[in-house]
Amino acid sequence: MFPIIPAASAADSGNQEGIFGFGTTGGAGGVLGVTNLVSNAGVVASDAAAVGTARHSLASTEFGGDKGIFGFGNDGSICDITNLVSNAGVVASDGTGVGTARNALAACGFGEDKGIFGFGETPSTGITNLVSNTGVVASDTAAVGTARHELSACDFGGDKGIFAGGAGANGLITNLVSNTGVVASDGTSLPTAVRLQAGCKYGTDTGIFGFGRNDSNPTPETGVTNLISNTGVVASDTAAVGSARLYLAACEYGGDKGIFGFGTNGSRYSITNLVSNTGVVASDQAATTGTARSAIAACSFN
Repeated sequence: MFPIIPAASAADSGNQEGIFGFGTTGGAGGVLGVTNLVSNAGVVASDAAAVGTARHSLASTEFGGDKGIFGFGNDGSICDITNLVSNAGVVASDGTGVGTARNALAACGFGEDKGIFGFGETPSTGITNLVSNTGVVASDTAAVGTARHELSACDFGGDKGIFAGGAGANGLITNLVSNTGVVASDGTSLPTAVRLQAGCKYGTDTGIFGFGRNDSNPTPETGVTNLISNTGVVASDTAAVGSARLYLAACEYGGDKGIFGFGTNGSRYSITNLVSNTGVVASDQAATTGTARSAIAACSFN
């Protein structure tokens, strides 16, 4: 008899599609609730009408192997709103908040089918909130790492996560997340202090941080990227390829690739940069049909 080989799950193979959502175009009335789906070939769709409350400076993570969640942010004041994303990319109406309202936080997956929101400004905090494999957000977990905001996060190692960067003197800090959602104390520094960057998974068990702001430079916006190994080691800086910008977002697509998108550098962008399954970042893609904006979030699904 032939052996029975189980089909790969979404958690094993990586999600095929992604979604960018919410953000700001700047100025009065510039906060948006629109979303843009990302196909399994990395193509960004035109705007989908808003369902959730328009806001910016939120975070997003996958959960359940094939779904996602947007959470927290600023809709004129900091909030604890969440919006689930189905495995077909449909965004649900606002959910009841659980954790402390805040913005400028980060989120990533862990444990193959769960997620975590962490840190943020309320003012600056180190608290985290776990997301179950059914999308339920838990109450606050006391801070372990240094309180900070304007950081990013991504998955690595198949079932772990990492938070990195942050505003001010906290731009070098990293905190690993175990496969049970336990956040470690401050770890090995990033090669260069950075904030307002983005991160996502690529390959089968590796991650990437990219772009953001390096305040030690005369022109602080950057396009530099850093690869994350399957053990959570952050590599040295890789020279910029795409347009330097900050307040962007990133997510996985195609099962093993990534995409950075949107952001600002004085002007707001709708450009994207694809990431190959070996972590190579491509040059700027022609402007998408999505509204140019910044302070958005993104996650994978399906």
